[in-house]
Amino acid sequence: MRGVRGVAAAVLLLLACVLTPLGALSSWAKYEIGDTDAYVATTAPLASDPAVRDAVTEAVSAEILKVIDLGPLQPAVETFVPSAVASFTETRAYRSAWTTAVLATHEALQNSLDNGGDGAITIDLAPITERVRQVLVDDGVPFAHRIPVQHTEVTLMETTDLGAPRKALHTLQVAGLWLPIAAVLCATVGVLLARHRRRAVTVTALGTALAAGLLAAGIALARRVALADLPPEVPRDAAATVYDALTASLRTAAWAIFATGLAVALVVALTAWLTGRRLGHRLGRRLDHRPRRGTPTQESVSAGRSPPGYG
Repeated sequence: MRGVRGVAAAVLLLLACVLTPLGALSSWAKYEIGDTDAYVATTAPLASDPAVRDAVTEAVSAEILKVIDLGPLQPAVETFVPSAVASFTETRAYRSAWTTAVLATHEALQNSLDNGGDGAITIDLAPITERVRQVLVDDGVPFAHRIPVQHTEVTLMETTDLGAPRKALHTLQVAGLWLPIAAVLCATVGVLLARHRRRAVTVTALGTALAAGLLAAGIALARRVALADLPPEVPRDAAATVYDALTASLRTAAWAIFATGLAVALVVALTAWLTGRRLGHRLGRRLDHRPRRGTPTQESVSAGRSPPGYG
């Protein structure tokens, strides 16, 4: 019976170590990527990031210049348009247009995760182009009112390239909070079943810290792979900024779990060491006050008789 109990405890504690980083992933997938409000709250501030603004300026300017041909005035227009677009990216109207584009992107991404449809995940810059055209019209740029507002889509990734990661992310979103709850239950029951609970807590804490460290390393590796597989027209700096923003909470969770695991293991080990020293000190004091055989005690001397072994 003890053997079965020990095996069950070991299995549960191992599951707790594995499920803890998976729980962080599932919570991130459901409440950061799957939730529209959280997604927008994370990506909307990127409108002010220099790398993102440069990427938007380049894409929108290129689309506008495709449809403007003013003959001898074209070189001046090619200089003015990027400058006008760059100035527009500093306005509140631009940030509003960026949020609209982000909402459309999230809808396409979540639709791909839920339904598994093929296609491309893009950012549609048409709302930004429309605002820029109005700025050019207000500034008196010739023929600016003739600029067609086309769907200027910047492809972030092809959903056909997601494959297994798309299925895994969808599964994590479905799991949600159940994985972290399962991790806590496995750890609790495993420690209660263990014969040496203090040792079980220490091993589980160290195992959890190791798993969280592997999760942090996996996030960094996925970043490198994702940037390497981007289409040539997508600016790497802007894509890296978006990736870092979307995974910031996951990285924080991974390092928090790592630090917590090490701290718990250290506290338990320190407590065991201090407790052992205290017990050893008490035992030593008791042994020191024990009368040795053949040594007269205070009571025997005061009673006027010799203890055994004397006289």
